[in-house]
Amino acid sequence: MRRIEIKAAEPHFIGAWMIEPLTLCDQVIDFFERHPENHTQGKTAGGLNLEAKNSTDLSIWPRDLEQAGHAPLRDYIQRLFDCHRDYLEQWPFLKTFFTRADLGPFNIQRYRPGGHFLKLHSERTALASSHRVLAWMTYLNDVAEGGATEFAHQDLAVQPRKGLTLIWPAEWTHAHRAGVLHSGEKHIITGWLHFPPFGAGD
Repeated sequence: MRRIEIKAAEPHFIGAWMIEPLTLCDQVIDFFERHPENHTQGKTAGGLNLEAKNSTDLSIWPRDLEQAGHAPLRDYIQRLFDCHRDYLEQWPFLKTFFTRADLGPFNIQRYRPGGHFLKLHSERTALASSHRVLAWMTYLNDVAEGGATEFAHQDLAVQPRKGLTLIWPAEWTHAHRAGVLHSGEKHIITGWLHFPPFGAGD
C-alpha cells in the first residue's frame, strides 16, 4: 500500500462575521452575570474534568427564550440566523438538504485566568450527536492574552474578539480546543444547529 497525495483546493469551511451592534455582546454577558443561581461547572461529553475543561457555564434551552428578561438572547439568536443564512449562500450544496435548521440547547460560558477547554474535540462524535450539522460561537469580549480557539486540522488559531462569530461543520474534520486564558476574562456564547426531528421537516 502506498499513500498518494491528491492536489485540490482546501477551503476550511469556517464562516466568520461580526455581530452588530456590539452592545448586544455586553447585554448577553450581563444576562449571564445576573443568573448565578443557574451557573454550573463546565463539563465535556465525558463529564466533569477540570484538566479537559475549566469554565463556568449557563445553559439555555430554546423554550426559555420566550421568558421575561430573555430579550437580549432572542435578539442575539436572530442575528445568529442572519449569519447562518449567509453561510448557506457561501455553500449552496448544504442549502439543498439542510433546508431547516433547528436550534438546540446552547451555553454562555465564562473563562477566568487559567481557564480553558484543552481537550481536542468536535461536535459530532457519536450517534447521540449525529443530528448536529453546524457548530457556532460568538466571542463576547476582547481577549488580550491566551484563550484562542485552535482548529487542529486547519492549523488555525482564532483570537477572541468582541462580536466575532464563527460557524463551522460539526464533523471530526474541525476538531478544536480553547487555549489557556492568561489574563482577564473570556465570555462566549456557543451551540449547534441541527437537523429537525424525524418527519418534522416534511
